[in-house]
Amino acid sequence: MAASAWLPPVDLTDSGRPVLFPGEVERLFISSIDLQAEENPSLPPLRSGLLTLTSHRLLWINETSRFAHFIPLGSVIHAFPPKKSIKSMFTSPKIRIQVTSDSDGKITSGKGTTSVVITIVMRGGKSDPEAFYGKLWEVLKSRSWEVEEVKGREDVGEIRDSGSVEGTSRVRTAVVGVAGILRKEQEMWESTDKSLQDAFQDLNALMSKAKEMVALAEKMRQKLLSGSAAQANANDEEMGSKQEMQDWLLSVGIVSPVTKESAGALYHQQLSRQLADFVKLPLEKSGGMIALIDVYCLFNRARGTELISPEDLLQACALWEKYEVPAMLRKFDSGVMVIQSKAHSDEEVFARIISLAQKPDALKMGISPSDAALTLGIAPALAKEHLLNAESRGLLCRDVSPDGFRFYVNMFKEFELGNIYLVKDHGLYKAWISAASLAFA
Repeated sequence: MAASAWLPPVDLTDSGRPVLFPGEVERLFISSIDLQAEENPSLPPLRSGLLTLTSHRLLWINETSRFAHFIPLGSVIHAFPPKKSIKSMFTSPKIRIQVTSDSDGKITSGKGTTSVVITIVMRGGKSDPEAFYGKLWEVLKSRSWEVEEVKGREDVGEIRDSGSVEGTSRVRTAVVGVAGILRKEQEMWESTDKSLQDAFQDLNALMSKAKEMVALAEKMRQKLLSGSAAQANANDEEMGSKQEMQDWLLSVGIVSPVTKESAGALYHQQLSRQLADFVKLPLEKSGGMIALIDVYCLFNRARGTELISPEDLLQACALWEKYEVPAMLRKFDSGVMVIQSKAHSDEEVFARIISLAQKPDALKMGISPSDAALTLGIAPALAKEHLLNAESRGLLCRDVSPDGFRFYVNMFKEFELGNIYLVKDHGLYKAWISAASLAFA
């Protein structure tokens, strides 16, 4: 009997991160966790996985085999605190939760016919069961998965209340003297209090809508990522709309940024996976390569107030070598560091550069990093690194002048070693002679 028979599965991204529900936020990460149903041995246990507590679910992820399951917090009936005894000092900490299930033992998010007790076993040795239980209890009390919009009847009730107040104010007689001053003071305080309440209601509504927009953006982002394979069949208008959508989504932000508070010792590991998911769209937009400093700015802008340091970014990128993610960190000979898609091909870039360098104007005047940047659709600094890389491969020659760098196609390969004065009347040599003749004409 597979684990999927009693726990629903979780969709994972290319980096192994869970696909979150709209409005779902990660609260805590704990490694080396077992899930087992001790009262029902027929349900297979889950061994040594990453447990993620979110505002909606308990996620168990096997990062090696790339599969995951979850327990909906809406199915949790009760959470039992960790036991404190002499025996517990020599065993792995355990926390038990009672959840609803159907007659077959499968966990359900609604009302089940029976219940089952699931034991969370912390085998890492560094986990704090008290901290996990406190955070779990806090999330259960908040019941974020049950948040509903304000009903229209509440607005109607407010209108009726305000109408009754206005009705009484019309028949109220004027009062003079000290009583009039006190009444006027009270009316002023009531008016101020009502204004503050209205302002906070507007602010809460704005925050609620903002959460909905960020959740919608994340859902659309996942849809764009899943549909990237079909983009070759799209027309120019569809591609333009998709590009605008990608630019808009990048400016919205990350729904649940990984923080040191929530991830603890797993901070850089989870940050690395989240960064790998984040850079997928910018890499598609920039031709498969983007400068590390640009990624730092984009990623921090998307994280809002949860900023990361340059050292955190470098450590997160360095961890990509351990995971099967579609991106990698690359350092050029000049020291410039970039993030590059694994599907990116230097040979394809060199072919485009050589094609540019063999044009008549380029044979006469050479090409600059700005020229290559326009052709490749990347920043001039990265285009210069590609030109220098092509030079090191013997494809280009460099000329340094007060105007900057100019690169020419390597003509030395066209000369015959036995007769360097031989003038060829075909191929690249002929095109170069023709371009040079026009230049001096």
